[in-house]
Amino acid sequence: MNHAKTFMLLAAMTALFAGVGYLVGGVGGMAVAFGVAVLMNGFAYWNADKMVLAHYRAQPADENHPNPVVKNYVRDTIELAQRANMPVPKIYIIDQAQPNAFATGRDPNNAAVAATVGLLQMLDRDEIRGVMAHELAHVKNRDTLTMTVTATIAGAIGMLANFAMFFGGRDENGQPTNPIAGLALMIIAPLAASLVQMAISRSREYEADRIGAEIAGDPTALARALEKIELYAQGRLNIDAERNPATAHMFIINPLAGKGADNLFSTHPSTRNRIAKLLDLVRGGGVRPRSAGGTSVPVTDAGPWR
Repeated sequence: MNHAKTFMLLAAMTALFAGVGYLVGGVGGMAVAFGVAVLMNGFAYWNADKMVLAHYRAQPADENHPNPVVKNYVRDTIELAQRANMPVPKIYIIDQAQPNAFATGRDPNNAAVAATVGLLQMLDRDEIRGVMAHELAHVKNRDTLTMTVTATIAGAIGMLANFAMFFGGRDENGQPTNPIAGLALMIIAPLAASLVQMAISRSREYEADRIGAEIAGDPTALARALEKIELYAQGRLNIDAERNPATAHMFIINPLAGKGADNLFSTHPSTRNRIAKLLDLVRGGGVRPRSAGGTSVPVTDAGPWR
């Protein structure tokens, strides 16, 4: 269902681009805007993982890490990737107090997952497994590609709106359009594209929750993790995320301060709704929870994080 919803939203964004492009600059103007957007987002697609990991100062982690919590995090992520029948991604840790995690990379063979110190300190082992299974689901679903496509089209629509601002729109006969209509186009078109882009992001979160629960075999662990992360994330400012809000959609919970509400302008669905859907999986018998057995090493005894 979520795949169909994503397809329909992408079709709507494409139709919006085609309509706006034709009104602003005809077929030629539409082609120029789309070409520039493809080049810009193509660069981001091939380099975004390196840029994001560098921005958050992520450090690689492996099974030889001195901290037992990090060691378990690495081992469990490897095991979950094998269960999902996918390549093991590069694994990172971020020295950030806000509990959160994200996945990046252009495809499953060139992917990376990262968890913050705050997340590893706060969650038990089963909950961390649930979070990482969610991130692996994003990689398996190639959500990075989906969001790159939406960003390309949204960027092209934004460029067309700028063309309208500087050069004015054109009708089907090549004549200038009403300037008021051009102003409305400049404002409404990028806003509509952003709304569709955010809707696609929210749809992909639900799908990653579902598949992540199947990979980990425990919807309740991910539900508990989401509840804890949202509760604590709202009280811990993530300066790096605030400086680059365009990366907010990558995280399992919105890292931006005061952005917990579920609305049209949110990149994430409400945590309450996500938890409800995960618990529905258990009630419906779709995924049976694993027996509880996750443990946490007390922070004071956990050893160094670097």
